Amino acid sequence: MLELGTLTVGVILGMAVLTYITKAGGLWLLGHVDIGDRTEAALEALPGAIIIAIVAPELASGGPAEWAAAAVAAGVAIKTDNLLISLAAAMGALVVFRGL
Repeated sequence: MLELGTLTVGVILGMAVLTYITKAGGLWLLGHVDIGDRTEAALEALPGAIIIAIVAPELASGGPAEWAAAAVAAGVAIKTDNLLISLAAAMGALVVFRGL
């Protein structure tokens, strides 16, 4: 069993609170500021851009299994237009391809 010290739990809770405050503050701020069409388009594209920034370095150093899983992700994303489903399909495909 994993034992956590008081300091560790405090730090984790502190980070959780600060993360929530940051997100809630950003949403509050956007509710009080008029944003243009370009800014709104950029904010809508942000989740996909973050995923690409995380996945691209792994893909660049990956082998055939990683590239095949990326192809699965692209195909599912085009078909479903759902980022979460495409990521789940890619992770499942990667497990299968690495097992082959």
